[in-house]
Amino acid sequence: MTVHPDVVTICSELIAIDTSNYGSRGSNGELDAARYVVGLLRAAGYDPELIVSEPNRANVVLRVAGTDRSQPGLLVHGHLDVVPAEPGGWTVAPFEGRVADGYVWGRGATDMKDMVAMMLATLMRWASRGIAPRRDVVFAFVADEEEDGALGAEWLVRNRPELFDGVAAAIGETGGQAVPVEAPDGQVRRFYPIAVAERGSLHLRVRASGTAGHGSRPNPDNPAAHLVTGLARLTEHRWPMTLTPPIRRLLEIATQTLGLDADLSSAQGVEAVVDRIGPLRDVVEPSLYPSTAVTVLEAGYKYNVVPGEAHAEIDVRSVPGGEADQLATIDTLLGPAVTRSFLSYRPAIEAEWDNLWFDAMAAAVRRHDPDAVVVPFCMAGGTDAKPFAELGMAGFGFSPLGLDPDGRTPAGMHGVDERVPVAALVQGLEMLDEFLRTV
Repeated sequence: MTVHPDVVTICSELIAIDTSNYGSRGSNGELDAARYVVGLLRAAGYDPELIVSEPNRANVVLRVAGTDRSQPGLLVHGHLDVVPAEPGGWTVAPFEGRVADGYVWGRGATDMKDMVAMMLATLMRWASRGIAPRRDVVFAFVADEEEDGALGAEWLVRNRPELFDGVAAAIGETGGQAVPVEAPDGQVRRFYPIAVAERGSLHLRVRASGTAGHGSRPNPDNPAAHLVTGLARLTEHRWPMTLTPPIRRLLEIATQTLGLDADLSSAQGVEAVVDRIGPLRDVVEPSLYPSTAVTVLEAGYKYNVVPGEAHAEIDVRSVPGGEADQLATIDTLLGPAVTRSFLSYRPAIEAEWDNLWFDAMAAAVRRHDPDAVVVPFCMAGGTDAKPFAELGMAGFGFSPLGLDPDGRTPAGMHGVDERVPVAALVQGLEMLDEFLRTV
């Protein structure tokens, strides 16, 4: 009988494969990680497909047939790449994959090699026990999520959509992890947010044109000045609050559970509630507003020459249904001398939560934490759920982690000393396995 590695070992070994994604400068190790995934799956008796989207960039897709193939299928997706890590400041080397002090340490421990490890451990368990899920489950281990997915999920959607035939819903990163909140009566309630929506990711490159000339001469048509003036107006703009349906539902459940008075009919009332929900604030607040952040500035080539053009890049996040109004406001704020184009355009997505998918996720969580309060929410950031939504899939953020008995929590995502508690990872596997088998 083949002995398969456990979820902690798989997570550690995945972290030890440096899959840093440097964007336009390429990536380390994604192909190596994909081959590692294929090796585990083939050793367990599966027949996964290794799909190379570009030299050294690869994805792995496996469909596991369900016992009732008349049911719509489910996709579970996880990305193999990670953001880069500078070793300075880390307690442990970021790509060692050390297991110590009750944690698995290293870059990707929480984003999202923990989930990938749970996906693989679930498949190992099914193979060793002869388990089949109720419906077809497609597992996708993808590249390039930490850039824009062009060589990962988006590439698969554009070039191999047949891999996802019959799939109606997808789960991926973020969601299904406990957020403890102390109520006014002193009791601690554990909320488990599950993402049912994501803000849009509209990344812009803007261009200001004007009249080139000598820096010593008056020039009212200076493109650098046009650009920075428009960017200043954009930066100073305060976007209005939008209470999306999932965030409204989260706040309704939270205030009822915590015994708080609530007025959700005005922005001031919502802000007052957000001030009183403890750590849940970090889940709610970023999704209440659209946002813009200037991230790149380019202008000129010599100090005494006014350039003919100036450029900037802007990270724009939109609330569901708000893209058109936000872009129109951006155009007005930037001014007539500035034009824009999209570096990437991924509109916001939103799914229903009154359905079998959400109910099954909630049931899996409550089986392991009977006091869990499961709530929907809208993610502030973005995931590979967006390209998969183009194929008609309802997207959910469900990457469950359990409770650590000694109070350890995941930490360090995109920062130093990224780590996931061993106990949380082991219990997360149980939740994920149960959901995928029974949904």
